[in-house]
Amino acid sequence: MKADIAVALLIVSIIFLMIIPIPNFLLDFFQLLNISISLVLLFSTMYIKNTLELASFPTLLLIITIFRLALNVASTRAILLQGPKFGGKVILTFGNFVVGGNYVVGIVVFLILVIIQFIVITRGSERIAEVAARFTLDAMPGKQMSVDADLNAGLITEEEARRRREQIRREADFYGAMDGASKFVRGDAIASIIITIVNSLGGIIIGILMHKMGIGDAAQKFLLYTVGDGLVSQLPALMVSTATGIIVSRSAAEDNLGMELIKELAGEKKVIILTGSVIMFLGVVTPLPTLTSLLIGGLFLAVGLLIRGKELEQPQIVGAGTAPGMVQGPAPSVPAGPILSTPEEVSEVIQSDTVEINIGYGLLPLADLSQGGDMLERLTMIRRQLAQELGLVLSPIRVRDSVILKPNEYAIFIRGAEVSRYELVPNRLLAINPGFVTERIAGIEVKEPAFGLQAFWIDESKKDEAIQKGFTVVDAPTVFATHVTEILRKYAPELLGNREFQLLVDGLRNKFDKLVDDVFNVIKPSAVKRVLQELLREGVSIRNLPYIFELILDNADKARDVETLVEYVRRGLKRQIASKLLAMDKQIHAIALDSELEQTLTESISESEEGKYISINPQIMRELIEKISIELEALMRKGYIPILVVSGTIRPYISRMVVRFIPGVTIISFEEIPEDINLSIEGVVRL
Repeated sequence: MKADIAVALLIVSIIFLMIIPIPNFLLDFFQLLNISISLVLLFSTMYIKNTLELASFPTLLLIITIFRLALNVASTRAILLQGPKFGGKVILTFGNFVVGGNYVVGIVVFLILVIIQFIVITRGSERIAEVAARFTLDAMPGKQMSVDADLNAGLITEEEARRRREQIRREADFYGAMDGASKFVRGDAIASIIITIVNSLGGIIIGILMHKMGIGDAAQKFLLYTVGDGLVSQLPALMVSTATGIIVSRSAAEDNLGMELIKELAGEKKVIILTGSVIMFLGVVTPLPTLTSLLIGGLFLAVGLLIRGKELEQPQIVGAGTAPGMVQGPAPSVPAGPILSTPEEVSEVIQSDTVEINIGYGLLPLADLSQGGDMLERLTMIRRQLAQELGLVLSPIRVRDSVILKPNEYAIFIRGAEVSRYELVPNRLLAINPGFVTERIAGIEVKEPAFGLQAFWIDESKKDEAIQKGFTVVDAPTVFATHVTEILRKYAPELLGNREFQLLVDGLRNKFDKLVDDVFNVIKPSAVKRVLQELLREGVSIRNLPYIFELILDNADKARDVETLVEYVRRGLKRQIASKLLAMDKQIHAIALDSELEQTLTESISESEEGKYISINPQIMRELIEKISIELEALMRKGYIPILVVSGTIRPYISRMVVRFIPGVTIISFEEIPEDINLSIEGVVRL
């Protein structure tokens, strides 16, 4: 039988327990089971560290309360029906052994237990649950915003963010439920008093009228049964009330209750030693029992001295290169952190962030939402922009503050290595010279970080003057966002790691599962990832991933290597590539290589273990790069995009050679130009 069906049947059985008579041995069994379950709940609340570890507690509280009331009804029915012949051993044990067969003492003990439960524990638990529910619900929006901020900052993954949001929701639901469930405990205490009074009066009346007993004998017999029954129900009720109080009051616990108490109460040896000294002093100079006071005081002193002894036994930290036994003065400070003994601890120190940005303390307001900073929101927008433009799904960007950097400085890291650094002036605007402004403007002259253009940090009062002169004026957050965007575009192939590649593949599988399997059956996933990286290296978007996979599948058998496969894919994407290069007249304006030069370069292709490359004299290479640079400059002066068109045979090798010296140039092959788009050659490179 499944567990959920068993639980459902048990709950229904509890309801029937109120109606159907049961024999005494079953009554004994259920009463002992009630005590056992109450003990389990009490011990469980002591050993949990987080309330959500026992999230079902409100429901358990309801079930066990109904179970206890059902047992009250069953025991009352058995006592009143059987009268002096009642043989419930658990109730008789509590009546005869616990209170010595004296029903007056039993009534007093019962009332004291009820008062403790109802006035002390239940009232306190109810108030704590009410306040906890109110504060938890009030804090929900702030906690949700904190999770969103951590996600935007890259401190947590999307999966962790979902887990935390779910935990916040469950925590609010738990305290809300506990606020209502604590009423069950209070109602149970009231019901116990009423049931005991009704049982006492009913038992005496039945003893006199039905069993022909005297009023004294009836009171002695039935009140003892009633008190025993009341104590049997109040003992587990008191344990459950205590468990309720423990679970709602342990909101700030970091360990189980026992360890917390020992750590916090015995954490300061002076308190323990002073307590022991005072108790021993009172035992000697006052009429208090001397032996008992000395025994307890001595115990506290011994514990205090034991704690002190352990502190003295702590080993000293020996500096690196110091032999054991040598004294080296003050021990060097050791930063707190994981001891690296488990995979989880090791994972915390392994560099796992694809992109990380460190900022100086002067830039913290730009990342603080409460101060109007939108740095984290801008980074989220940059990730979305990269996904839209390049099809690259980047994992969250981690932002850290750094004391190593200057106050207004930030550094960008790709896979743990710093790739760029810049210093902002938050209270000024950056006036950027697009390249045609000849005048200067009063301000701090710098280089704009994204494109290396001349720029000036100016006061806001000079904004209109700068715009009139032709400068492009932006604020510090925009400078930061533009810089980060260009850096991520530049290093796009390095950003496509195994994690990012798997995200793309998993997304593609949702709609094109068979396509993914077909591709991976003919080519390794690592080769597919390299094809995507090579496309990103030259600024070709991989957003049309299904079509790219189709092209890989169609051309995998024809390609000799990954480089050739990339060229086939590029030719399949020629309309996508060409559409980005069209001028205003819907033509592609480019420069080309002389046919003899192309032939020479084709014959110069060599092959090594690292792949193919063009092997030419360094002097000729410098001259070639210089000539290409001159022609591209002339092309740009005409207002066109810098494009070099070559034959498909040498395109990948020319691209690697030229882009290294002339960043920003686009190199395409004749085969990548659609038939319906006109190519206009604006210049020819000759040697």
